[in-house]
This record gives sequence, structure tokens and C-alpha cells, in this order.
Amino acid sequence: MKPLNQDYVKKKYDPVVPGGMNEWPVVVLSRNREEFVKEVARQSIIRIKAITPNRAALIEEIETTLFREKLRIKRNPWAVDPEDESDFLSSVKSRLLDISNNENSEEIDETLESILEEMIFRYADEIAGNFKKSRYRFARSFVTFGFARLLNASRARGFWSIFSTQFTLQDKINITGEVEHLRTLAQKGTIVMVPTHFSNLDSILIGWGINVLGLPAFIYGAGLNLFNIRIIAYFLNSLGAYKVDRRKKNLLYLETLKAYSSLAIQRGCHSLFFPGGTRSRSGKIEKRLKLGLLSTAIEAQRVNYQTGKKDGLEKIFIVPVTLNYNFVLEAPGLIKQYLRLKGQERYYIENDEYSTSYKISAFLLKFFTKGSDISVSIGKGMDVLGNYVDDDGKSYDKHGRYIDTKEYFTEDGKVVSHDQQREDEYTRMLSEKIVEEYHTINKIFASHLVAYTAFQILRKRYNKLDLYNLLRLPEEDQVIAYDEFKRVFNNLLMQVHDMHNKGKVNISPYLMGDPDKIINHGLKNVGMYHAKRPLIKNRQGDITTQDLNLLFYYHNRLDGYNLERYV
Repeated sequence: MKPLNQDYVKKKYDPVVPGGMNEWPVVVLSRNREEFVKEVARQSIIRIKAITPNRAALIEEIETTLFREKLRIKRNPWAVDPEDESDFLSSVKSRLLDISNNENSEEIDETLESILEEMIFRYADEIAGNFKKSRYRFARSFVTFGFARLLNASRARGFWSIFSTQFTLQDKINITGEVEHLRTLAQKGTIVMVPTHFSNLDSILIGWGINVLGLPAFIYGAGLNLFNIRIIAYFLNSLGAYKVDRRKKNLLYLETLKAYSSLAIQRGCHSLFFPGGTRSRSGKIEKRLKLGLLSTAIEAQRVNYQTGKKDGLEKIFIVPVTLNYNFVLEAPGLIKQYLRLKGQERYYIENDEYSTSYKISAFLLKFFTKGSDISVSIGKGMDVLGNYVDDDGKSYDKHGRYIDTKEYFTEDGKVVSHDQQREDEYTRMLSEKIVEEYHTINKIFASHLVAYTAFQILRKRYNKLDLYNLLRLPEEDQVIAYDEFKRVFNNLLMQVHDMHNKGKVNISPYLMGDPDKIINHGLKNVGMYHAKRPLIKNRQGDITTQDLNLLFYYHNRLDGYNLERYV
């Protein structure tokens, strides 16, 4: 049997960048924020004009943007939105009307250029992060000290245990996988970390992990909705986050966002964004990734080759990461949204039940005083084509043959300029490799397996029902005899161990040993925070659920491994 990878990070690593914070690319970027925002705006305008090659096309795009933005403000306003947004959009509309009544071609072009510049600059300034060294130090200390104190209070007895240093966050948040490989690559080039996304806490936890591993601060693509929550907004602003507003689907905004990401990577800023685009509503590991921001890594790599960058940061490395939880704070709201969308209710407002600083603070308190652990699994580095790289940053294909990544961007011995079709194909190839790596480095918990077992038993028992009717089963039909549950669980457990031995998935140490103990551990931890538990034992010792929707959500973590064949 393949040995379990239990080499959890139990220490804080020395920094990979000597010389302190002042040498971090994100610090340099923030020091020159105004200049960088102007460069982002300038590059965005070039991109937009290339897509809208004539005046009529550009006017149509601006009018479409105005319509969508006004609809967004009316249907889905957020507290973080600028106060003058409505006034600004009305001003733009008025100036567009003036253009339609103007016959002077030169004046029309000047007005149009001015409108475009103002709109793009507002977007670029909104997106841009504002990293501050002093805030970063405080946030780092607060997370490390404050959460560790809560952890000690929960695992030791008595009030004074809150001052103990017996336990650290590494005892709760287990970082596993290609840790040394990641640290080495961070010194060879620029890292683009692409984690799975399940909870609003992901950004804070990843930020803590980056610090523990001795890596410089990364820039983050964080959802603008998180900045509605003051406590999270403070940490994100301190940790180098740039804002991504997923309500904005217009060309002008999306091109500005991509320009920001690409330029930051070109300047050597290690970057982190969630390629799933948003939290997984279903609880599944992402299978289809959003290609917009992912394409900026490929664009940045091509530009680095074009400009002949030779400062040691020429090559860009993609590092997949999976976050593994026994319970997700927002699961009840997320699965409801997923089921509504799957049921063709296409429009929803992204506003979950944990939308205030007080509620988040209360959750953090309970979260860190529970015994449930978290695992952060770091995958092997890839180049922007999805080929694995070694510690020297050299790329190799699936047959182990060396590849010069630069050749993918070269014709007749020269690096070619932008080719959208080619780079779209490269982005698709990369996304498929990331998804494949997610499933390989994913760590299966006992809680995932008990949820999967129970839901699959019900699905097979009532195989003539569609999903929605299955989720409406009466309580008396939701009970599974323990002997039946244990038999199916053992079958699945054997298959999971077989996949682990073949290097197809990771597993928790709690999936070893006596099956009854494994089952009890899974039942104790699955969805442990929720008022209605997704899986429990009843008085007769049989298995049942208090919330089928939640059971479906936690079951989905093992979707994609074809385990249903063994139920």
C-alpha cells in the first residue's frame, strides 16, 4: 500500500526572497500604484480598440456597457459600489447623446476618446490593489496569534489556556504536497497559484499559508462582494488583493481586468486567482474553469519572451492547489443557489447569509474552536501549456522529454505577436491539466466518503426519481440500515485506497484502520457546524440525514471519480 503523505508543514519557513519586504514585487507595484493604474488603462484601451476597430463598433460597446451597468445598479447594488456611480453613468449617456447630434468628426472622436479613457480609468482604479506593508504585518500577526489562541483555548482546558502556545495553526491547517518544489520555483520565476474555491475564507487561509511557506505576498483576484464585509475587506486589502466584480460582464471591464492581471504578472508579481470564477455552488471540484484570467498568464509569458526578459523572472509557473474542508460555512446557501440555477432559475443575487462582519467574526470564533481540520494540498508546478516542470523550472512532456516552452510562441525563429486563436487553445489545454491535477491532489476526508456513500445508496435505491424528487424524499425513506451502509462504505473505501496507491488521489490518515471508527469520525465531522446535520446516526444506530440538500453538497466532493460503479 502506498504510504500516506503526512509530512505536514509544522514550521515557518525562512523567506525565499532575501532583503525583506521592500524587495517584494507587490510592494514595488503598490509603491508605484498611480503609474501602474495609468499603464493598465492605457493597455486596456489598446486592447478594446483592437476589438472594436471602428467608431460605430466602439459606440455600440460603450452603449451596451451603460445599459448593463445601469441594470446592475438597479437589480444588484452593493455597499462597496462608488457613491457617484449613477451620476457618472448619466453623464456618459448625456455625452453620447451629444455625439449623435454632432456632425463634426474630429469633435466626435475627441469626445469618444475622453469617455473611453474615463470609463477605463475608473475600472482600473477600482480593480487595483493597495498593498500596505504595515497592514500586512498586522494582518499576518493577527491571523497567526489570534487564531492560534482560539485553537489553544479549544484544545486545552481552562481559561488560561488561551495564552498557551502548545498548539499552532499548523496543527489545524495542514499544508501538504509539493512545498519545497513551490518554494524553489518562486526563486526561478513567477508563480500563478490557482486554488479550488469553496468558501469566503479561502483567501485568508491561502494568504496565511503563503506566509508560513516563506513566500512573498501574492496579488489576489478577490470577489468585490467580499469587500462588503469589513473584517474580510481589511485582510484582503492588507494581503495584496485586487478586486474582481463578477456582476460586470461588459467588454470594457473584462479587458481592463485582464490587462491588470497580465501586467502584474509581467512585472514579476506572484499571482493568485480562483479559476473556477466563484465559490463552487455544488460542492464539486471545478471541472470547467473560467478562461479569462487564466489566459493572462499565457499572455504574460508570451510578452516576457517577446521583450527578452532576462532578470530571472522570465518563466511563469502554474501551481494548482486544493482546499479540503470537513464543512463549508456557506454550504446551505450555496447548494440552494446551485439547485435554483440547475432548475433554470437563471438570475440570482449573490448575497449569502454570512454577509456582515459580525456574522463572519462569530463564525471564525466557532470555526477555530472546533476540532475539525483543514488540508491545503499543493500540486506540482506546470508551465503555461500544462507541462510539468522540475526544480530548475525546465518543462517536460508526458513522456519525460524536455520542452522549450518558448518554441510554442515562436515562428521562423522569432516570438510572434498576439495570436488570439492560438492563445485560446493554449488556455484550454492549460485549464484541462489544472482540473486533472485538482482531482489528483485532492485529499479525501472520511466526511466526504460517508456523505458520498449515503447519497449514492439513496440514489440507487430510488433510481427512477430525478434529482429534485430525490431531494424531496420523506423522512422515513431517508433511513439507511447501518449494516447496508457499512457494506457499501467498505467497497468504496477499498476503491479509494486503490486510487491512492495508483497516485490518482490523496487521502486523509483518518481513512486508515477500523471501518467503524472511520465511519464514526466521518459522521462526527461532516457538516459539523450546520444546525441541520447532513448525516447522523438515529437512536436505532442507523444512518439518516437532517438535510438532504446538504448531504448532496458534501457528497459532490467525490463527483468525477466514477465511484458510483461500486455502490
